Amino acid sequence: MPSRERCADKPEVALPQADNPAVFDQAEPYRLPRICSLVSILSPSRPRRLIRNLPSTDSLLEGAARVGYGARGFVYLSVGLIALMAAMDWMSDAVGTSGAVGWLAQQQFGRVWLVLLGVGLWAFVLWRVLQSVFDADREGTSLKAWGMRAGQAMSGLVYGLLAASVFELLDEVKANPAAEDIAENQQKAAALLDMPFGDWLLIGVGLIVAGVGIGNMVRGFRSDFSSDLACSADICRRVVPVARAGYVARGFALLPLALFVIIAGFRASAAEVSSFGAGLDALERQPGGSIILSLTAIGLMAFGAFAFVEARYRRIRAPKDLNPLN
Repeated sequence: MPSRERCADKPEVALPQADNPAVFDQAEPYRLPRICSLVSILSPSRPRRLIRNLPSTDSLLEGAARVGYGARGFVYLSVGLIALMAAMDWMSDAVGTSGAVGWLAQQQFGRVWLVLLGVGLWAFVLWRVLQSVFDADREGTSLKAWGMRAGQAMSGLVYGLLAASVFELLDEVKANPAAEDIAENQQKAAALLDMPFGDWLLIGVGLIVAGVGIGNMVRGFRSDFSSDLACSADICRRVVPVARAGYVARGFALLPLALFVIIAGFRASAAEVSSFGAGLDALERQPGGSIILSLTAIGLMAFGAFAFVEARYRRIRAPKDLNPLN
């Protein structure tokens, strides 16, 4: 079989003429380049070159994490925007993350946005698994590190539930996202109350939500967000205040929901359970509530904006070894 070098040197060779030239007058010359093209396609080295050109596992995992951060940013930008419109009486109710997804489903090209958002959220769940189980951030095995990894695992569970609800909306778009969000939380609370010591379990859930809220606020005041970013000093100086405002606002917004859940546990009444969005509405009913809700909404939008910053600049490394024991 001719090699590629020989093909390049001899582009065309005619067959020798027979005794009767008429037989070969209409014959097409024997063209080596055509055979060589077939040789190059069937060459064993071609699949190997294609495989070598595929992205590495580390690149794919990094890409998934960045898409996930972008999806989280989009969700919280939507939550903050809707809350801001509610504070200005442009909308009737604020909504939480699930409610924001339901509101998005009602907009033009809603199903397209839902598919993109759902894929992005599942990508973020994958990244949370790598962080919490396989220690992608190299936190180590200290008590503080295990606490951070436990928080990342809980975050992955929450976003997994949200991602699942996104794809559920592809079959049925809810007419009132805020009301449906509350009804769904009350159903979960009722199921928990039916379990042994259900009231105490519900109180425990409320305390966990409160702990997450307080933890976000503490992190907003104390964490050095620039340490996780691979950006210039000037960019870090600009985005760190955005991150601080976002985490404080997110933590503050969780406290009303935690209070509702704790009260529901004490009263053993699922009807007392509300939603993240209803908690924001509760802030608006306080003295100066419109201002409080507006500031909280801006803070939630800042949290979403910082998620986009993380999607671009966060240091993301695949785990050294996909073994949870290492």
